[in-house]
Amino acid sequence: MKKTIITVSLCIITSNLFAQTERNPDLKPNQQSDQRVKTDNDKDFEQWMKENKVPNVGLGIIRNGKIEKIKVYGALRDGNAAPDNTLFNVASLTKPVTAIVALKLISAGKWNLDEPLDKYWTDPDIAQDPRNKKLTTRIILSHQTGFPNWRWMNADGKLNFQFDPGTKYQYSGEGFEYLRRALEKKFNKTLNQLAEELIFQPLKMKDTSYIWNEKKDALRFSEGYDKDENMYPTVKSTTSNAADDLMTTVSDYSRFLISVINGDGLSKKVVEDMKTGQVITKKGKAFGLGFEIYNLGDGNIALSHGGSDKGVQTIFFIIPKTKDGIVIFTNVDDGYKSFEKLLTEYLGEYGKKVVEIETK
Repeated sequence: MKKTIITVSLCIITSNLFAQTERNPDLKPNQQSDQRVKTDNDKDFEQWMKENKVPNVGLGIIRNGKIEKIKVYGALRDGNAAPDNTLFNVASLTKPVTAIVALKLISAGKWNLDEPLDKYWTDPDIAQDPRNKKLTTRIILSHQTGFPNWRWMNADGKLNFQFDPGTKYQYSGEGFEYLRRALEKKFNKTLNQLAEELIFQPLKMKDTSYIWNEKKDALRFSEGYDKDENMYPTVKSTTSNAADDLMTTVSDYSRFLISVINGDGLSKKVVEDMKTGQVITKKGKAFGLGFEIYNLGDGNIALSHGGSDKGVQTIFFIIPKTKDGIVIFTNVDDGYKSFEKLLTEYLGEYGKKVVEIETK
């Protein structure tokens, strides 16, 4: 992965919702203020943010398939109040968007969920390994490729199989990048172009892109910070990364999630596969196609994903049955400490169930 700075994309923040990140081992799980977060009172919430050194929180609330609340708290680097259309790098919340690109193409009969990808792309690092022929979109979207998260984590910096594809779960950004290359070869378009056609334009997501736009993005971008309030260099991607660094707003991403809840542009079979656990990740959780699935009991599930990079902590949960959901963007290494409070406040018993699953 080529970036202006080295970042570590974790397997998924919901795999350890309130734990420390790999690149910040000094962050302690559950280091949270005992003070209640009251987001119905903006002054109370902003006071909590100040005390906990959280510069920005972007909050989106979905009720019955409609946006109920969009709010960005805090100030931007220039000291001005962050507007509700503040732009965030959402790290691995990129992956569900990439997944829906593929699932829409599958629903349209233009792509095959279980077709081996070697027809379109084979990475030179694994060209001599016959296991490359086992790679499919289903295996990639459910994180069963056998790849490391990123190849640069290997001592030799090369991509390799750490187990046979399709045999178990291991989160991998490399898998999504592999899918990107296959899609781009097949359709002779960049991933950003495919997403524009299939998602961004139809949903009027004018502020969402895989690629940094200096003229547009620099004006209202939420810069990332470490826990000591030091600002990180901004990642300015010039090419699409299927797994990381999507630029978006709370409003845009909330509209995207509503389209997922409604199954827009997806066949019934694809929606069923998306919401069906393809591989167990822990008790009460599994990975479907591009989304982690929480078993909430009584036949209810939540679809979720998280994101974690330097100065980025993001997460969402949507509940297909009730058409409710929450989107949380933060711009600091330990921004996750607001998640539990916001989940339980806005998702009620379902939020408590999520916390229960994560803390078992």
